[in-house]
Parts: sequence; structure tokens; C-alpha cells
Amino acid sequence: MVDRGLVLSASGVVALEEIALDGPGRGEVRVRIVATGVCHTDLHVIENDGWGHPLPVLLGHEGAGVIEEVGDDVEHLRPGDNVVLAWRSPCGECGPCLRGEPRRCAKPLRARRRLHRANGDVLTQTLLCGTFATHTNVSAGAAIKLPDGLPPEQACLLGCAVATGVGSVLNTAQAWSGARVAVIGCGAVGLSVIQGARIAGASEIHAIDIDERKLESARRFGATGSGAPEEVDFVFDVVGRPDTLELGLSLLALNGVLIVIGLPRPDSRMAVDLAPFFDRRTTIKVSHGGDHLPAEDFPKLARLALDGELDLAGMVTQVISLDDVMEAFEDMKRGDVIRSVVRVS
Repeated sequence: MVDRGLVLSASGVVALEEIALDGPGRGEVRVRIVATGVCHTDLHVIENDGWGHPLPVLLGHEGAGVIEEVGDDVEHLRPGDNVVLAWRSPCGECGPCLRGEPRRCAKPLRARRRLHRANGDVLTQTLLCGTFATHTNVSAGAAIKLPDGLPPEQACLLGCAVATGVGSVLNTAQAWSGARVAVIGCGAVGLSVIQGARIAGASEIHAIDIDERKLESARRFGATGSGAPEEVDFVFDVVGRPDTLELGLSLLALNGVLIVIGLPRPDSRMAVDLAPFFDRRTTIKVSHGGDHLPAEDFPKLARLALDGELDLAGMVTQVISLDDVMEAFEDMKRGDVIRSVVRVS
């Protein structure tokens, strides 16, 4: 079978192309992609000329699949293992890792660039993964084996949306039982934040969005109310615009914490009144993917899903093919879906 992948080859030029893969190197694995979610981050890569990824770029990063081949020195995985791919597995060697903070790793594990276009051009893999493809190569440490029983169409969501949303509550914010929470932006990540707040035992979960359909979904996943509350302990901004950040700051109670999750546009700027930061002891934290630790968090999240405490099935709006990804981006921009998932094989 000819390998295919969705490639951003130049500014605004995206096409499903024939690709080729070298065998995995030392400490690497080759993965047959089974399912992969259509995430806003991939659209961000397209709309921002690669978003720091050298072109051409193989898109996709929220994937689940099966190990097909392992490189030298890979002992914890074998062909046939079902895995979810992780874009922020810690390197173990950078400053944060060496001081015992792997959730803040500055250099996530990466495989060498062994994927190519048909003309020989080397492909960059989005967030070190490249999952809008039939196969990909990743570092063995970035392929996380999960408990049996979780369908790949659900398991793939753990790789980004769910780990980011739930992790932002449990890891970044470390929200306590009884906390008052507001969530600005109720797409797939925002709904995962809501689920994380519910799991953490939040007493109030306020959903804020301009789309009534998303507010309805938020209530299904655990929101206790909609619209801006008077004050809360934690605000999670999943949008990342100046106006949403300003709104988030205005909702915080004394000692309140604003968690910034949404990716800002490159030209975003905002002016902030500094006095409330001192007077109200305001804190701003940035969540990078929920500061998740894949080898630890993915199995825990999978177990929560299998035990019925985390709803993954309800987040999958439609299952599509690789040929339909660009249309799925439009569905996402219109707010018609929570998550489109590509069934690759």
C-alpha cells in the first residue's frame, strides 16, 4: 500500500500526497496510524505558515495507532502494541527535567526526520508527530501504551485535547475540591477543561461561549451554569485573545488564577492595569498542553474513560477519512463539531 499524508508544502498550500518513510532508528518506532483527531492547532499551523515548523510539514498530532516496527534499543514496546502518540514526552536531560520537573520539559523527545515527500523533500512532523498519515515515525518514548478496551477513535483524543483540558485543571491549576471555575471557549479543549473541573470536584463550573450549541454541550459534560459569573477562583481561557484574557482577569476573586490555554495570534497585544495584580494577588499561568506527562497521565485518563468518569465517546462528533480533513477544519471553524476524528486504517 502506498503511504499518504496531508502536507503543508507552502503558504496556504495543503494536499494529500504520497509520502515515504525510512525505517525507525535507534530508540524510535514506526506506527501505523489508526485514528487521529482534527485539532485547531493543525489549523493554526496552516494559517501561520507552519507556526515555526520548517516547510514542508506533515500535519496532524493527535493520533492513536499500532506499533509496526521498533528500532534498536527499544525494549518496552513491540510490534502489535496499541499506542497513543505524545508530543511532549520529556527528554530527561534539560534543566527542568534534571531538577525534577519533567512536566516543564524544554526539549520533548523527537525522532530524526525520516519522512519524505515523493520528490525526496524531508518532512517536518507537526509537534513531532505527523498523524494525518497512514504511517509515521516517532521516538519510542512518545508512543504510550494504554489499557485494553478503549476504541482508537476515542483514545486518540488523549494525545492533545483531553490531556490539555483535563491537565490544565489537575496539573497546571491544581484546582481543589470545591473551587469555583469559569471556562472561556467550549470547544473540544474547553469541554475537556469542564470534565477536568468536574473530576476535581469543583463546586461551580461556568461555561462561557458565544455559541449556544457549545453551551448546551458544556452542560452535558458537567457545567453547572453558563455566562460570566461574579467571581471565581480559576478562569481557563481556551481562546487566547486579548478580549478573552481581559474578561478572564475581571472574573477572578481574591487569590484568583487565570490559566491561559488558547494559542494567541502572533500579532496579539493587550494593555493591563497592574494595580489589581497586587491588590487581589492575581496569578496568570500558561498551560502548555495541560503540562501533561504522557507516560503517567495517558493511562490514568484512559482508565477514567473506561470507568465512565471521563466521557470521550461524547466528544467524537463524526468519523471521517483523510480525504475529508480540510472540510473538517471548516466544520470546526463553524462550530458544527466537538471533534472530527479521522479513521485512517
